[in-house]
Amino acid sequence: MLKLILIGTGNISRFLFDVLVDHPDVSIMQVLGRNEQALDYFRDHTEVSSDFKEIASADVYVLAVSDQAIAEISHNLPIEKGLLVHTAGSISMDVLPGEMRRGVFYPLQTLSGILPEKIRDIPFCVEATREEDYLLLEKLALLISDRVERINSEQRKFLHLSAVFANNFSNHLFYLSSEVCEEHGVDFDLIRPLIRESCTKVMNQTPFEAQTGPARRGDQRTLEEHLGMLKSPRLKAIYELLSESIQKTYGREL
Repeated sequence: MLKLILIGTGNISRFLFDVLVDHPDVSIMQVLGRNEQALDYFRDHTEVSSDFKEIASADVYVLAVSDQAIAEISHNLPIEKGLLVHTAGSISMDVLPGEMRRGVFYPLQTLSGILPEKIRDIPFCVEATREEDYLLLEKLALLISDRVERINSEQRKFLHLSAVFANNFSNHLFYLSSEVCEEHGVDFDLIRPLIRESCTKVMNQTPFEAQTGPARRGDQRTLEEHLGMLKSPRLKAIYELLSESIQKTYGREL
């Protein structure tokens, strides 16, 4: 049985705890966190502590804390054996203590509110310094997911950057769309089927193939009309920048 310790009490720790706490091949030995109230989430099912010096012995220690805290916490953990991994997308494995067995266990997904039936679709990106540690992380990841990839720190930084474009920026555009609807008395629910269809389409086509709209068509009249409708300089700038990028991508006249 794989002995696991979770360090941190945020979304990733909760997610890993929920999917692994009853797994027959895993024993979650302990959850560590500075926030006593947050530890209550785990308290009824495993040992918890807010004192990192009281860390127990395990096969894998998963450091699921903020990016800024990874280096400091990892260098102050009294771990004598076992594999220490962090879960961050944009942080190098090298911030972990060099004298320890170290690695990365990065789920490429926004984990808040994910549906149970979608969990096995989550790609897990793993990194380690030794082959036996790669195999250990792959074994752990395959208990959760059907997709595990060996991704080094440099590749993972660009993967994280790509994810920001695909997820964070697109969601902000959904927010701006909802603001335009609200400002003019239109129900944003009318847009949701379009969002769903756009996401479905890009699962079956390349994003290049899936692009539609006035900028893709080179419909300058509609672009100018839309810009005239926007009163916010910020929204105008965003609309112009994205339209220009689309036009350049498809070789349209600017």
